[in-house]
Amino acid sequence: MTPPSTHRRRRTAALAACLATLAAATLGAAPAAQASGGHPAPSDCPDGLAGKATCYTGQDANGAYYAIAVPHRWNGALVVHAHGGPDLGDASDPGRSTEDLGRWAVMVDEGYAWAGSSYRRGGYGTRMAAVDTENVRRLFVRTFGAPKRTYLHGQSWGGNVAAKVVETYGGAHGPYDGALLTNGVLGGGSRGYDYRVDLRVVYQFYCRNHPRPTEPEYPLWQGLRADSTMTTTGLRARLRECTGYDLAPAERTAQQQRNLDDILAVTRIPERTLESHLRFATFTFRDIVHTRLGGRNPFDNRGVWYSGSHDDVALNAGVQRFAADPTARRDLSYDSDLTGDVAIPVLTLHAIDDPTAFVEHEAAYRETLRGAHRDRHLVQTFTRESEHSELSTAEYATSIAALDAWVRTGRKPTAGAIAASCARFDARYDTGCRYDPDFHPAAYASRVNPRPGGLRWPAMTSVQERSWSRIGVVGIAP
Repeated sequence: MTPPSTHRRRRTAALAACLATLAAATLGAAPAAQASGGHPAPSDCPDGLAGKATCYTGQDANGAYYAIAVPHRWNGALVVHAHGGPDLGDASDPGRSTEDLGRWAVMVDEGYAWAGSSYRRGGYGTRMAAVDTENVRRLFVRTFGAPKRTYLHGQSWGGNVAAKVVETYGGAHGPYDGALLTNGVLGGGSRGYDYRVDLRVVYQFYCRNHPRPTEPEYPLWQGLRADSTMTTTGLRARLRECTGYDLAPAERTAQQQRNLDDILAVTRIPERTLESHLRFATFTFRDIVHTRLGGRNPFDNRGVWYSGSHDDVALNAGVQRFAADPTARRDLSYDSDLTGDVAIPVLTLHAIDDPTAFVEHEAAYRETLRGAHRDRHLVQTFTRESEHSELSTAEYATSIAALDAWVRTGRKPTAGAIAASCARFDARYDTGCRYDPDFHPAAYASRVNPRPGGLRWPAMTSVQERSWSRIGVVGIAP
């Protein structure tokens, strides 16, 4: 006999699907997720899961490829994964979700079913990715039945996506029971990339090769001309030419070393991720501006005082300045900023020395939920690690177990209790427990130059979101 709680969950999911479909008459309305598409087909599991689970792949009605795994010893709960990026291909990548499944095999090892979408296309679009993430959950339910509990997991930009799913679909009576956000980009799009805006203009002030004086000029907020044929290899060569960033210090010229020192000091970007940040500020900015916002500028650096160089006066007098188009900033904010409207438990895990999504993103998220009076739903944990794309496997296992216990018992854990429980999982995975339960990140503005109004959180309130949603065509199209 099916338990009454399962009947209630199925009725709730069906009602939510109907309401979402009715509400999505325009882009500005709540996005409608659909559980239609081809039936999941059995497929080979990644090597780490062979013999432990049954795996499936497919493509949903919107063209998003997905992967699903059900462990042979399933605990009845489901983890829905939101991947990072964004990737920049035109179409859905059929290999991405399968690769993610292998990467997050710890969830399946711990007894959870797993489902992840590759998203219907590459390029920026947080709400689009949130819809595709909800779609893969619905496909799972349609195929395997309603799980006992359903959790979200998002890493990097996927943390932004998963947090958007929480706010869009994760109401108190919605289909999700909790969320785990790891090394998440939680400052949102309208503020979360300001340090890359700063990198783009500071780099050009010192290097003068992106673009070169002999090449067509364009405003740097574009990232790159729409018709440019520059590749990542070409960008890397220009960065090396200016800074010698990938050379031994003894092999750099004096000018290269000074350029590198000034760029790193002003932007506070770690040397080892300088190239990846510049790639984002080039190619992803081009996608955001030209492909998603129709050439409009969402970025602003008026009034920012750049400091830390050997000559701040010259830098600030010569750096390129620009003002955001209000409609472009609105659309980027609507797509990716967070309101803090959270009604389910959210646990975060972040490396203190994350060189890509700085740990201060956690301070932004804390203030976002606090500004919405929802911080009672949040527990944040931090580790003495220095990588962005991967944390200790034992810590992931610890985190999902802590979230599950919080949901099942209703008892909110402390960072100290979570840290203390890690040893039990490390006995199995032997990857280390590096929690620092006493750490608290400094304010986001302590790391990233704030823009006017940038000290108040949330960056987009629930009232603003509702108001903007009535405009009609708002945000970024799927």
